[in-house]
Amino acid sequence: MAPKKPTAAAMSVISKPATKASKAKVTKKTVSAAPAAPVASKKKPTKAAQAAVNVGISAISATASTAPKPKTGRPKKVVEPLEKTDSVRLNGMSSSPPTDSNESHKKRKAPVVDDVVPREPKKPRVVKGPVVKAKVVINEPPSQRLNVYVCGEGSSGELGLGAAKNVVDVKRPRLNPHLRADTVGVVQIAAGGMHCVALTHDNKILTWGVNDQGALGRDTIWDGGMKDIEDDANDSDSDSNSGSGLNPRECTPTAVPSEYFPKDTVFVQVSASDSASFALTDVGTVYGWGTFRGNDGILGFDSNTKVQRTPTLITTLTKIKTIICGANHVLALNDKGSVYSWGSGQQNQLGRRIIERNKLNGLQPREFGLPKNMVGLGCGSYHSFAIHKSGKVYAWGLNSFGETGIVQGAGDSDAAVLHPAVVESLLDKDVVQVCGGSHHSLALTAKGECLAFGRLDGFQTGLKIDSLPEESIIRDDRNKPRILVTPTAIPGVDACHVATGSDHSIAIDKDGHAWSWGFSANYQTGQGTDEDIEVASIVENTAVRGKKLNWADGGGQFSIFTEIAHLPAES
Repeated sequence: MAPKKPTAAAMSVISKPATKASKAKVTKKTVSAAPAAPVASKKKPTKAAQAAVNVGISAISATASTAPKPKTGRPKKVVEPLEKTDSVRLNGMSSSPPTDSNESHKKRKAPVVDDVVPREPKKPRVVKGPVVKAKVVINEPPSQRLNVYVCGEGSSGELGLGAAKNVVDVKRPRLNPHLRADTVGVVQIAAGGMHCVALTHDNKILTWGVNDQGALGRDTIWDGGMKDIEDDANDSDSDSNSGSGLNPRECTPTAVPSEYFPKDTVFVQVSASDSASFALTDVGTVYGWGTFRGNDGILGFDSNTKVQRTPTLITTLTKIKTIICGANHVLALNDKGSVYSWGSGQQNQLGRRIIERNKLNGLQPREFGLPKNMVGLGCGSYHSFAIHKSGKVYAWGLNSFGETGIVQGAGDSDAAVLHPAVVESLLDKDVVQVCGGSHHSLALTAKGECLAFGRLDGFQTGLKIDSLPEESIIRDDRNKPRILVTPTAIPGVDACHVATGSDHSIAIDKDGHAWSWGFSANYQTGQGTDEDIEVASIVENTAVRGKKLNWADGGGQFSIFTEIAHLPAES
């Protein structure tokens, strides 16, 4: 039976062009095969209308089946462009379209992957420890143990005799029982203004004396209180006074805690200024503590620290061979013969210009205008020396009393040698050691001569003043001899070592005798009197008689002598 022709109403539905929205809806239904949307109208359609709709749908379906198929059977998705090194597959499909119509009927091959070398996984990072450099030793520590003798002013504990009785004014050299060679074993020692530093055979640093500005490098607080000090005018051994009233933690030699230094530190030398101390190691590094003082009080230890109470490494100094101190400045000589200076430079003792408003610049160790190849150093309180390998002696600093050995300016109250200059009067003298006090100096020659120059009105030179040539002397306004400008040998002294305190001097001769002269108000000459000693005289008493002394040093108002200790051989 032939199918019925569609009614006019049905034909109108079929022939009526679909809107954009209706096309999209039909396409979506056809492609995705989703269920038809529910009829919006709630009324039940008539049989004729329903038949017309069915016929129209069938016609539309037939038309859709003959239309070309879209390139993909799914809604188009927006896909980010692939980088060259990205995967060549996306959602299981090849990222490149087929190249011919039969491609889809062929057996699907594995996707071709670009020749990209995969990165190896990163290895875990190995944290390396610090590179340990081999220790390079440039200095050897002293090993010979010493007996230590002291004399002079001890009211601030600078003699290191402890807090027992009769330790205030010691008229003649006395063996220090706190520094016994067999138990303590000091191998090197240095005297500051009012404190001392010593190095022992077992690598300890001992300090004693005044600790007001941290010069001892350790805690010396004591809760025992203080008593009035009774001077022992007779230096007797009686029990008349029960004690000195001193702080036992200051007046007794005590080790600076080793925790302030690396474990492998080996010390070879110590040095002391008025308010600071320094220690040199076998590898040429320098530790320091305390402070420097200027004309107006405390200047500082460095530009960031006023008072350094415990030892600290001075990082700018390396490969140092020797160090030496004045009252408030330090010189250091390195292995190339270069010299560094630092501290207070207000008297030009640093050898470089220090502007007053930038005076803290002097606290940084620096080289200055000296040639290389220096082999020795010397310091006075406010002036300095350096010995060149050629034998020339250079000097600089305060020169108001001719203490540098340079005649120009001597006698003027503010005279100073601004930069290092050759001391002409010491040429061809073959000087091997030079040192200075507040305003005088001594130079030792290879022949054993002890040459003195500078201030002489307090008998600092050890020479009989009325026997000196007039051309060698500068007189004051009252026509009294004031300055010895020519380095002059002290007769009768065949010296091997010389030393100075503030205003007194000491020489050790080749037979092991000590000679002293100069200011003696506090018994610092060790001669048993508080009268000044005009000419060089041998120091002799029971303690040192028959001893062969080998070294000495002078503090502000005290002195130290040493001899090599001869200990019984160990069994």
